[in-house]
Parts: sequence; C-alpha cells; structure tokens
Amino acid sequence: VGRQRHILIVEDSKADAALIRKALALAFVSAELDELDDGEKAMRFIERTEADPQAPCADLILLDINMPRYTGGEILKRLRASPRSRNSLVLVVTSSDSGGDRKEMDRLGANGYFRKPSSFDEFMKLGQIVRELLALGENPSGCPV
Repeated sequence: VGRQRHILIVEDSKADAALIRKALALAFVSAELDELDDGEKAMRFIERTEADPQAPCADLILLDINMPRYTGGEILKRLRASPRSRNSLVLVVTSSDSGGDRKEMDRLGANGYFRKPSSFDEFMKLGQIVRELLALGENPSGCPV
C-alpha cells in the first residue's frame, strides 16, 4: 500500500493549527503531520526535500497566506519551482476573503482555497475537503520515493 501520506501544515496560529488537526482527525485522514509556524521554516522544508532524497516530501500542504518571514505566495512559488515537490497538492487555508488573493493563489498553482470560517462546524468541513483532494491524487503527490 506504499508509504504513509505526509501532510504539511504551514500555519502561524496555534489555535488554527489545532483546528486543522481536529478537522483531519474527525474526517479520519490518515497521514503523518508536520507543522511549521513560519514561512522561513517552510522554505527550509522545501530546500531539505530538494537536497535529501530521504527527507519527507509533502503529499499535501495546508498553507496560510499570511505567514511571518515569507508569504504563502512566496512559499507556493518556491514549491512549484522545486523538481521534487512541485506536484504536492496545496490547499490554501486562510482568513482572507480577497478575490485578489484567491486569483493570485490560483495563478501560482494552488489546488484549492479554504477561507477559515468563524464557526467550528464550518471549520471541520476542512477535513472532508482534504480527504477529497487526497483521493484525487490517489498516487501520493508524485514525490519520488
């Protein structure tokens, strides 16, 4: 059945990261989770994936747009330029409802856009969205094993 799926959560809010983990658990998403709380750490994760064939390669990245040090857009642009990580699925998870942000993330290659809702029940729908995205990419992200 191959390797365990790998999900990278790039989110600077501890509360939102906890909600994301809860949504994934409630939707029975089975994956190894890594959490990074700033853009520089996300860039280093991508660089490490490039440099070390044994380093984890994310099947799915849940990416906040407004991150410290590097924005979600800069991270996504770097990811899509990475030979090993370019096929990772990216779901933007953000509080921004800006049409401009949405267009920009689409242009940079995001696979989806989830605006963080104010209600817990609405936020928990994220888990099902992740399940559906992972099902589309049945073959884990194309990261060379």
